[in-house]
Amino acid sequence: MKIVSLLPSATEIVFALGLGEALEGVSFECDFPPEARDKAVVSGTVLELDGAGAADIDAAVRARLAEGQPIYTLDRDRIRAIQPDVLLAQDLCEVCAVPSGVVNDALEDLGCAARVVSLDPVTLDDVIAGIGEVGEATGREDHARVLMTRLHDRVDDVRALVAGLPRPRPRVLPLEWSEPPFSAGHWVPDMVDAAGGECLLAPPASRSRPLAWDAVASSRPEVVVFAPCGHHLDAAVEAARPLRDHPALATASQLWVVDADAYFSRPGPRVVDGVELLASILHPERAGPPDPSRAVRLR
Repeated sequence: MKIVSLLPSATEIVFALGLGEALEGVSFECDFPPEARDKAVVSGTVLELDGAGAADIDAAVRARLAEGQPIYTLDRDRIRAIQPDVLLAQDLCEVCAVPSGVVNDALEDLGCAARVVSLDPVTLDDVIAGIGEVGEATGREDHARVLMTRLHDRVDDVRALVAGLPRPRPRVLPLEWSEPPFSAGHWVPDMVDAAGGECLLAPPASRSRPLAWDAVASSRPEVVVFAPCGHHLDAAVEAARPLRDHPALATASQLWVVDADAYFSRPGPRVVDGVELLASILHPERAGPPDPSRAVRLR
């Protein structure tokens, strides 16, 4: 079997199911586990944004979408050469990766009969269920069931850990962008809830959306968790500097920056690490202090 993954999260799932040797192609963002970097890269981006600030990145993406132009590219020659049996894609977010519709059109043009599996989770349970979808498509159903059970058990352990804490829960504002501010939606509200927090401005299973700073201030957050999409910890800390003294966050006694790519933005197995990390941020007396390689407190 030959697999191509156009999603960092799907690449993590493939390796977690013991299928690393079958993975023939990945996206330009697939960097975990480290072995993923050795695979052929079959997708890229047309945007050159190295060193750009949050507002500039947002403007560039919006302009591209407004023009009806793609953000991502496919290396059709490499995909033709690989002739994958299974191709892992998504339709959840056109800003995040190549949409599966584009993939299907490309495969048809190439005469490739790969099975396209679109992973589109919107809740924490959906994220874990995606492992089962990959397992079914690749003949690793048993491995997937074991991993899914283990992940559900870890989430349940966190819920049990924080279950007896006094109310009200800490008011948590998860942000995935700063200029403009974006709520961290989809599965992140479930993560906050499981970790013992009250999630603000992001109902469960809601899409990420831009927020007005007035609305942010009115929500009166106590803890802000900044998880900028596409950023590992060092880059996230730099991106968070303008938030440190922002008047809209005046009620927040804590401002945390996390490794978003590892534990929040990518809907793979490590989001459960993200749940455990949130529990450490919100309830260190129960869960222990956060690992400084995963989260940094700026306030």
